[in-house]
Amino acid sequence: MKILFVLEHYHPYIGGAERLFTQLTRTLAGKGYTVTVITTLHDPSLPALEEEHGVRIIRLRCWNRYLFTFLSLPKVFRQARHCDFIHTTTYNAALPAWIAGKLLNKKVVVTFHEVWAKLWFKLPFIKWWERMLFYYYEQFILQCRFDRYVAVSGYTNKSLQQVGIPAHKLITIYNGIDYDVFRAYRSKSPKIFTYTYLGRLGISKGLDLLLPAARQFSLKYPKSKLQLILPKYPRALYKRISNWIRELELEDHIMLFHNLPRAQLYETMCQSSCIVIPSYSEGFCFAAAETMALEIPIISSQRGALGEVVSGRYIAMEAMTSTALTEALIKAKNGRWREKPFKRFPHDRSVEQYLEMYESL
Repeated sequence: MKILFVLEHYHPYIGGAERLFTQLTRTLAGKGYTVTVITTLHDPSLPALEEEHGVRIIRLRCWNRYLFTFLSLPKVFRQARHCDFIHTTTYNAALPAWIAGKLLNKKVVVTFHEVWAKLWFKLPFIKWWERMLFYYYEQFILQCRFDRYVAVSGYTNKSLQQVGIPAHKLITIYNGIDYDVFRAYRSKSPKIFTYTYLGRLGISKGLDLLLPAARQFSLKYPKSKLQLILPKYPRALYKRISNWIRELELEDHIMLFHNLPRAQLYETMCQSSCIVIPSYSEGFCFAAAETMALEIPIISSQRGALGEVVSGRYIAMEAMTSTALTEALIKAKNGRWREKPFKRFPHDRSVEQYLEMYESL
């Protein structure tokens, strides 16, 4: 079976969607499938064409993912001629994949991570015209009828049905975690209260709540520390966050990390009193699933799929405000955790479900 993946970002880009497709494509290649990925050349130091773990990767020289929507179409069209079907994901990659599928009569699977709908108008760090553009583009993609929709959580499945996607075209496949990887790590709660944020720089991740909360918390507990594990892209948002840290006088409170290798990332996480996930929405959240696998407590907004995914010891924010996050941090400092049974999302089961779906196509 030959599968073409059309993805706006791919490894080594940092993000949950990228983790999903890196794991999935490598596993498929290992099982003998012919796998090609078309994506953006987000880092100029990366090769435009390479084969990695059996996956053929074609990186297009687009300076951002929005141009990829249009500039990728000729390459997608040529590669799609030789595949059995196309697998894509929201948002920017979905349109060229859908167009190629229609023109070549190829079936197209789309993985939806989230449906934001009116949430676009509530998120920080974007201008009013960007809100309008993203909202209507999402609505347009929802009108493009794909052959199969993969929702990465029950929450996303429900959201898709609410906007009119037929239930018979939908399947829920949770993102998978390889739990064997985490056996080598042990959570070591530090003597100084240390809370950690990790993940991509995104407008929905709650950084606008985290930094003011860190300021309030640092004044009450001056010896505490925040480990902030971020990439340096998108550059404009990273610059804005860096300036904000200086304005809030948080340089001595924050330990800043970038692009940690996976082993070092887990070691750094294990040196945390808790992990903080203040997102406005999550379709799944690899950070939460991996934190649970490391048996580290979580402070969570519980928005989107977080209420569905988060387990073990946790504290839920009472509201989407920096004050509510500060109060949650104080509860964590004082050990006032709630607890619910541990949930597992095994990688093998996720791959099995994808394979069953592919065979059904």
